[in-house]
Amino acid sequence: MALESEDRPWGSWHVIDVAPGYKIKRIHVTPGHRLSLQTHEHRSEHWVVVFGVATCVIDDQTIIAGPGHSVDVPLGARHRLANEGKEELVIVEVQHGAYTGEDDICRHEDDFGRVG
Repeated sequence: MALESEDRPWGSWHVIDVAPGYKIKRIHVTPGHRLSLQTHEHRSEHWVVVFGVATCVIDDQTIIAGPGHSVDVPLGARHRLANEGKEELVIVEVQHGAYTGEDDICRHEDDFGRVG
């Protein structure tokens, strides 16, 4: 079985592993881009920065995280991942929850017109 991978306007994601209760992705964010401001109903996330510098917005808090640092995104928190640097950002995202499908994304703001 081939694992999922998808190009997005901000970069790409690649599933590393998936099983009941979790999914693990490698996420690449192009310099100067950011993901949508979003929430999830069914999962929490844990981000580990592998390369580059991540600007992480979790509810009303902004966290700058470099290689080796991690950030927790609680279930239901508004969150956004951005690459404000000049190098590609690579993170590993661990999703925990009973459902980890791509349709569990509620976008609140998006630079690419994908809200709604």
